[in-house]
Amino acid sequence: QVRLVESGGGLVQPGGSLRLSCVASGNIFSAYTMGWYRQAPGKQRELVARITSGGSTIYADSVKGRFTITRDNARNTVYLQMNSLKPEDTAVYYCNTIPLQGSYWGQGTQVAVSS
Repeated sequence: QVRLVESGGGLVQPGGSLRLSCVASGNIFSAYTMGWYRQAPGKQRELVARITSGGSTIYADSVKGRFTITRDNARNTVYLQMNSLKPEDTAVYYCNTIPLQGSYWGQGTQVAVSS
C-alpha cells in the first residue's frame, strides 16, 4: 500500500505562492493517478487537481489557471504549485491516489492565506 508524506504548506498573503510536495512510498507510484485534495474547516474534503500516470491533468474550476499539478516518477513525488492564492484556498492539503486505496490519508499540510 502507498504511504504519503505531504509538505510545503505555510502562511502566505493573498496573491502569494506556495509549492506543495507529496512523497509516496512504494515502487509502483508511477502507475497511479494522483490527486491533491483539500479540506477547509467545517467543509468536506474536495479534489482540486489530478494527474494521470501519463501526465494528463484536470483541475477544479475554483483553482483552474492558478494551480499546477506535476509529478516526478523518479522521485515518487507529486507537486502542487499554487499561485495567486486567495483566502478561500485556506485548508489542509492532502495528496492521495485516485481511486483511493482504502481509508488511508497522510497527515496533510496546512495552507493559510491571510493578510
